[in-house]
Amino acid sequence: MLDQITETFNRILSVFSTFSITDFLDILVVAIVIYICIRIIRETRAIQLAKGLIFLAIVYGVVNFLGMEASSFIFKSLFSNILIILAILFAPELRKILEQVGHAAIAKSIKSIIHPGFAVEIAEISDAVEAVCKACSDMSDAKTGALICFENNTLLGDVIATGTELHAKVTKELVENVFYPKSPLHDGAMVIRDGKIYAAGCILPLTKKTVSTALGTRHRAGIGITEQSDSIVVIVSEETGYISVAQNGILQRNISDGDLRDILMTAFVPSGSSSDDKIFTKLVRRRRK
Repeated sequence: MLDQITETFNRILSVFSTFSITDFLDILVVAIVIYICIRIIRETRAIQLAKGLIFLAIVYGVVNFLGMEASSFIFKSLFSNILIILAILFAPELRKILEQVGHAAIAKSIKSIIHPGFAVEIAEISDAVEAVCKACSDMSDAKTGALICFENNTLLGDVIATGTELHAKVTKELVENVFYPKSPLHDGAMVIRDGKIYAAGCILPLTKKTVSTALGTRHRAGIGITEQSDSIVVIVSEETGYISVAQNGILQRNISDGDLRDILMTAFVPSGSSSDDKIFTKLVRRRRK
């Protein structure tokens, strides 16, 4: 046992004896590249693909450790072409990285690294929910169409990029003004992030599954984005004035503003929290570009 410990210790010393400043810079560059890639894809639904690949890698390690030859052969064939697979799966994100480099976005990226997160007041989120519920009640009475997406754990950076960023406080008047029929942003979706109106006029993906013919594009878009993320979408029908909520690909139709308030409060305000409490929502989230 002592000989094995001594041999292991000598191996460690031999590694550090050849370690140079070049090796340190090499590790640093690789770490920075990996970190920046993660920062970029976490703004999109591609992070779900990354989690799936990590899971497959863990499974591959287990089957290889257990000596499962058939399974190991399949996974080995898969991971032998991993670079091609990554290039295909993450083509939009790779293009985004190259565009940022081409537009000299390094300073902006460094700024986002320095500020990785900030505290969000419970009161601010509660006020945002109240404002949305009151606005939806008014828009329901006036039969004004609306599509409001509350971002949750899955970040919607790719959706936000299709609209106009506002970074505004959520108020009943502003929500109603955005969805006023003659407003230039009324046709798209509003995205609310951390109790703020982050963007409006955004384009959401439509659901692929068959839905009732009574549902229009807003409802199909609301269902579609909740199939691809854990966001919660509020829809006000322009035809009937009904308020609906889409969550996990399921649509709840014709609910009251009180039911809407309960759904949003349950999802975004921790139980037992007072209006003076502060939390770090979803740990290490934000600041966004």
